[in-house]
Amino acid sequence: MAQTYAQIQDQIASLQKKAEALREKEVQGVIGRIQVAIAHYGLTPEQLFPASSSSASAGKPGTKRKARTAYSDGQGNAWSGFGKRPAWLREALASGRRLEDLQVNSEAAAATPKKVKQKRRPSRVTYTDGAGHSWTGRGPQPRWLKEALAGGKTLDELRS
Repeated sequence: MAQTYAQIQDQIASLQKKAEALREKEVQGVIGRIQVAIAHYGLTPEQLFPASSSSASAGKPGTKRKARTAYSDGQGNAWSGFGKRPAWLREALASGRRLEDLQVNSEAAAATPKKVKQKRRPSRVTYTDGAGHSWTGRGPQPRWLKEALAGGKTLDELRS
C-alpha cells in the first residue's frame, strides 16, 4: 500500500524528534566529559575563551571582523571606506570639506610609501635545439627534447 504525503510527513516529524532526543543525550555526555576535564586540569574560563583572541573567530562562518576606520569626522562618526557613503560623510563633503581632510591618519598614510610591485625575473633558457625550441629545465620535458634525447643527443649538447 502506498503511503500518503501526510503519512510521510508524520514519519519525518517522528524521526526528527528521535534524532533530537539522541543528539541531546550525546550532548549531555560531551558536556559531562568536558566538565570532568575542566575539573581535572583546573581550567578557567579565561583559558577556554580568551576575550582578546581575534584569531579564534577568524575564518568562522557567521563571525564578522571589525572594519578599520578609514574616515572620521572627529565627532564619533566613522566609515571604513567600503560600501555606500554614510549621510554624515555626504553632508560633510557637500559643506565643502575634502575627503582627504576626513581621512584617519592622513599624515601617516601620506608619509607611508606605497609598495612597488617587483617585476618577475625572466627565466634563463638552459636548453635549446637550435631550431627555436627551448626549455628552462623546470617542469616536464617537452616533446622536442625527448625526441632529441631519443635520437642520441645529450643534455650537455643541448645546454645553451
